[in-house]
Amino acid sequence: MSKQSDAPDLSVEIAGVRLRNPVIAASGTFGYGREYAKLIDVSRLGGICTKGLTLAPRPGNSGVRLWETDLGLLNSIGLENPGIPAFIRDELPHMTALGPAIIANLSGSTVDEYAEGAALLDESPVDMVELNISCPNVKEGGMAFGLWPEAAAAVVSRVRAALKSKPLMVKLSPNASDIPAVAKACLSAGADAFSLVNTFSAMAIDVKKRRPAFDNVTAGLSGPAIRPLAIRMVWELCGELGPGVPVVGMGGIARTEDALEFMMAGSWAVQVGTATFARPGTMIEVIDGIGEYMREAGVAGVAGIRLRR
Repeated sequence: MSKQSDAPDLSVEIAGVRLRNPVIAASGTFGYGREYAKLIDVSRLGGICTKGLTLAPRPGNSGVRLWETDLGLLNSIGLENPGIPAFIRDELPHMTALGPAIIANLSGSTVDEYAEGAALLDESPVDMVELNISCPNVKEGGMAFGLWPEAAAAVVSRVRAALKSKPLMVKLSPNASDIPAVAKACLSAGADAFSLVNTFSAMAIDVKKRRPAFDNVTAGLSGPAIRPLAIRMVWELCGELGPGVPVVGMGGIARTEDALEFMMAGSWAVQVGTATFARPGTMIEVIDGIGEYMREAGVAGVAGIRLRR
């Protein structure tokens, strides 16, 4: 056989959206794609998740926004974005020209805000919506939508009703006490797929200033420190949902072996985030590494990487 016919098929289909490979740029770490176009061949990625988008523009949080840890990064960006109408007008045309599937990360503070934003995205050229339910529900005292099955199902139901033509992937919070229960509630409410994990709630103290490093006190922890926890959560969720529900894993992926761990745990695809800041070419290396692993292991398709249970 020729080398071409021996090449493994890295493509994957998630909720009807076909990705050329299972590596996706995580929300909030890759801008809208063109910011990295001078550094890497963005067209090679399987997909790009946008920065968190809200119905109205947001300026983001005040004070320190990023704080490095020994094995990760704390962030308190605060969903800075131009608003969904401006995104569709000014950024989306450039994104569609890049090539990878476009996944719009939808955020909000009320169910109505989520639904209105979803309706706008439904009429746009995005391929999929990733619903961020780690946002605070301002009408319920600031408790995140994704911490409890009932609250998660309520927002998923409204967003599902607003999305007439786009698949819905729900991004789950690792801070929920029962992630499978939240996921099952979202599935019943209309979710097509899931991504996890979002960042872990954490904090840092500036010992020189003798006060919390962030104005909001707590922030989101990402990076290699969370990977073993994230893999365990992906493994448990995939075991609960079964092999027919698409799950996209993320959390501290910095090399091919990290991505393979998530895929063996049950992920259909992976998202890479924090590592891109230090090494913009990380995702390209992971794509090539997955292909090389599949060739050496004799795995013809991405689904063959997942462990059987």
